[in-house]
Amino acid sequence: MNSTIGRVGIVTKHGLVGAAEHLTRLEAWLQARGIDAVFETEAAAAAGPEARAGALSRDDLPREVDLVVVLGGDGTLLSMATRTAAAGRDIPILGVNFGSLGFLTETRIDELYATLDSVVAGTAELSERTLLAADLCRGRETFDSRIVLNDVVFTKGALSRMIELSVSVNGGFVTKVKADGLIIASATGSTGYTLAAGGPIVHPGVDAFVLTPIAPHTLTNRPVVIPGSAIVEVRPHIDDDASDIYVTYDGQTGYPLKKGDVVRVQKSARTLRLVKAPARSYFELLREKLKWGERGGRG
Repeated sequence: MNSTIGRVGIVTKHGLVGAAEHLTRLEAWLQARGIDAVFETEAAAAAGPEARAGALSRDDLPREVDLVVVLGGDGTLLSMATRTAAAGRDIPILGVNFGSLGFLTETRIDELYATLDSVVAGTAELSERTLLAADLCRGRETFDSRIVLNDVVFTKGALSRMIELSVSVNGGFVTKVKADGLIIASATGSTGYTLAAGGPIVHPGVDAFVLTPIAPHTLTNRPVVIPGSAIVEVRPHIDDDASDIYVTYDGQTGYPLKKGDVVRVQKSARTLRLVKAPARSYFELLREKLKWGERGGRG
């Protein structure tokens, strides 16, 4: 990357313990290099009174900075990934994990400044991640549009035993899913919810996404990997307007579906740029997170 970094947005996980010390040090590091630190509202509250003066909301922050630094976990990074895409910005995001490494927040806190040095110098390696565009069609209108990094998930309500969904790809009917739910995941999202539901791991460099049923009624409903160029349409089977079927986006927000709704999911024209940790590869991250090769089996 060769862009000039003049302003860095700083976002922290909700209620992150011990953030103040790191925020103060990070701000001083940036100022020493002539870079402005712009705090998200909650991060500013943790950083102190001076930081609050120029604080911005999570929605506004991506429009005003050249780089976003996320201190927290994968959930916090997901919330900023979708906001950055919605803002129409192509700025990179650096995810820093305070606990065990995340699949997205792959930089440890002790690696932060070495990684930032490479970003400022223009030598950092970026991982380009596919985003998914999801449109809810209600009647003849597009009722809602979202951009997600990980997944679009259809699930049942608390009292419903099972849901039914008709799935089409590129206009052709594929299957009727009878299950607790269905996950449409990007390659990046393949290590999220869909992995727990038995889906495959797809390298983020592969142009594909995954359809994974959640606890399907029949064992013949299996995860399917489809080309990244495909357009998936999901039609819920709902008897009346009292819906027991919900759609959620990146596990962050969602709502109940109505009879006749169609959710269309395809690759977004936008992408996300993640700053890679210089110390490890994608497969090293997988080995650490999934405990591959550890003595004693599953670990």
